Amino acid sequence: MKYSIEGEPLPVVVCNLEGGESLITEGGAMSWMTPNMKMETTSNGGVGKMLGRAFSGEKMFQNRYTAAGGEGMIAFASSFPGSIRAFEIGPGQEIVAQKSAFLAAEEGVELSVFFQKKVGSGFFGGEGFIMQRLSGNGLAFLEFDGHVMEYDLEAGEKMVIDTGYLAAMSSSCSIDIQTVPGVKNMLFGGEGLFNTVLTGPGHVWLQTMPVPQLAGVLGRYIPSGN
Repeated sequence: MKYSIEGEPLPVVVCNLEGGESLITEGGAMSWMTPNMKMETTSNGGVGKMLGRAFSGEKMFQNRYTAAGGEGMIAFASSFPGSIRAFEIGPGQEIVAQKSAFLAAEEGVELSVFFQKKVGSGFFGGEGFIMQRLSGNGLAFLEFDGHVMEYDLEAGEKMVIDTGYLAAMSSSCSIDIQTVPGVKNMLFGGEGLFNTVLTGPGHVWLQTMPVPQLAGVLGRYIPSGN
């Protein structure tokens, strides 16, 4: 398979498949394709994996698109202004991502639920108690909100992140929360009560325009109903 990612900040990934090659997507992700791309709706792993995908923010069923009778093309556009990134998933290259980041992947990639080890980080860390884990083997495409910044964390190195800005991380990273120090800072600082704390080793992807933050800003300018 060959692909190109074009058009940021409203990106689309265009995939060119050889005959017989397939991609797995969430329902409704396809934007355009050639007529020989055949779709099949699948549970892709049975009830357990269906429920895991539902908990991680995805739909229970997935669609498989296969190039039939020769080369085919299929495109997936981002649902929000931001970035689409390609990840090569394999042993030791598992990725943990925000809910609803998954766009499409080769058939060897498995999407499952990721439970944060500490309950506190789930309730207060900004990404919810459950995130997505991508494992297996193959290429996967994820969509993030806004521009993406990347950092490498050494073993034991930490980064403090405001709520919602964590897009993805290597599965080798650990996640926890940290209370904003000082009562005055908590009440009047405008940064909320908690921050997400990541600890390396691993790679971190941060996004500059989390949807909840954008919605909160826009909501100030929307008149309330009488």
